[in-house]
Amino acid sequence: MPASPARVAVVIATRNRGPELLGTLARLRALDEQPPIVVVDNGSTDGTAELVRTHHPGVQVIGLRGNRGGAARTVGTRLVDSPYVAFSDDDSWWAPGALSRAVELLDRHPRLAVLAARVLVGPDQRLDPVCQEMAHSPLPPAADLPGPSVLGFIACGAVVRRAAFLEAGGFDARLGVGGEEELLAVDLAARGWGLAYVEEVVAYHHPSPSRDPSGRRRVQVRNALWSAWLRRPLGGAARQTAHLAALAMHQPGAWSGILLALLGLPWVLRERRPVHPELEAALRTLAD
Repeated sequence: MPASPARVAVVIATRNRGPELLGTLARLRALDEQPPIVVVDNGSTDGTAELVRTHHPGVQVIGLRGNRGGAARTVGTRLVDSPYVAFSDDDSWWAPGALSRAVELLDRHPRLAVLAARVLVGPDQRLDPVCQEMAHSPLPPAADLPGPSVLGFIACGAVVRRAAFLEAGGFDARLGVGGEEELLAVDLAARGWGLAYVEEVVAYHHPSPSRDPSGRRRVQVRNALWSAWLRRPLGGAARQTAHLAALAMHQPGAWSGILLALLGLPWVLRERRPVHPELEAALRTLAD
């Protein structure tokens, strides 16, 4: 039976990708679940909000004055009243039946805060490499979760428990887009919530050709460092820093990401909150 619209909503963060977003919305609105959809526009200058209001009047559009990156999802999540929220990007959408199954699993597993779906990339539906890693997570299985335990996820292929997501603060606007999931995943786990990879729940992602790979990599490196410095004990933070510095030798844009991270040290040190030893052990297991 399809999920009731009151049980799950879809929140989309977008910026300057109006035509692509219209295609995504058409696919989402064709789903049997008929979830309510909230689009949060990150200060687009291409008329994205107007396009959506014209072509999809049933979709709620929230226009932000500036670009808040992934934190736009937090804005949208606060506005819905469903217990679960599925995230899409303007270039990603959910498979038929995926949201119904996600609702069933979240209802059945009350500790589950993030259901990380199987994300299939491009027209040839390649498995996202991050999903491959999650499917073979080295973390001990948890009997009260519906799949392998993980400490990360892909935002455009995640269904979250709204209360847990907001309790943890959602996505931080300072992290933008690119690896913003890691800090939230750690904060959820620190509060006792579970995250699990469930391959039977499927999302599709057709990466936009307007993406800037070098810029994205720069932000990912910065955010990985910030997450480590904010939450890892000194030993773990140092190991992660050394690991990323070594990778930067071979990856364009990575060194500038390290420099960006250093510029954020003042606020990072102010807000640093190392996790408990058990969670740090799990993070070290994933890094090994």
